[in-house]
Amino acid sequence: MTETETDPRHEMARRKLVYQAPGAEAVIVRRDLEYRTTDDGALTMDLYRPPDPPAGARLPLVVFVIGFSDLGAQAYFGCKFKEMESFIGWARLTAASGLAAITYSTGKQPAADAGALLRHLRENAASLGIDENRIGLWACSGHGPNALSVLMREAPGDLKCAALCYPLLLDLDGSTSVAEASRTFRFVNPAAGKSVDDLPSDTPMLLVRAGQDEIPGLNATLDRFLAAAVRRNLPITLVNHPTAPHAFDLVHDSDASRRVIRQVLTFLQLHLA
Repeated sequence: MTETETDPRHEMARRKLVYQAPGAEAVIVRRDLEYRTTDDGALTMDLYRPPDPPAGARLPLVVFVIGFSDLGAQAYFGCKFKEMESFIGWARLTAASGLAAITYSTGKQPAADAGALLRHLRENAASLGIDENRIGLWACSGHGPNALSVLMREAPGDLKCAALCYPLLLDLDGSTSVAEASRTFRFVNPAAGKSVDDLPSDTPMLLVRAGQDEIPGLNATLDRFLAAAVRRNLPITLVNHPTAPHAFDLVHDSDASRRVIRQVLTFLQLHLA
């Protein structure tokens, strides 16, 4: 049987990252740990750790923020987001670089789920072997608005950094691109009506821009966000990948894409490890 016949996931869910790192396949994974109970059942998370962590180590952690309901993801992709090769690949790369990583499932309220997840992680940090004082966020594409909302809701200093790849962000200066994309693609937009003034002033953020992004309005939205963040003097870093399309980490097999992925990992290590 072919891979397609044996794997029910959509082709995009099966697509692997264009960058692989030594040790990524050897990381330790604890799957389907419950973090929240809802009317629709338990929501779970997967914890990725380096293959040889020091005994008793409390590791810095990267949370891969989800901005869609898995109810829709399972209908379209044939799996939850945490079961997509892209999220698995990024989590493995993160763990191979010496950090812990969390991917998780969502229900009907992805914004509330993200908050519940962070509370669970902090309350159970010791048993999970993570450092609740060194947590960073990663998000991409339509997951971006939920990650921004998490940054806005958390107390200043509680999150140490955020890496956002080809993200949709905020509607600024009269734009409606994020709101329109939210209606089209059905991601949550809990940061609607907010501005860069609602972001913490001391949390480093990395923005990765795909220069050939084909999502309508995405780069214009990102550019406005960047300009507003610089005016406010936020600690923000831009990596511009000029030849890259949307989801370049999956579809743009090039040395340039691999360099950018390594830059993201280096940013996370710098601010967490």
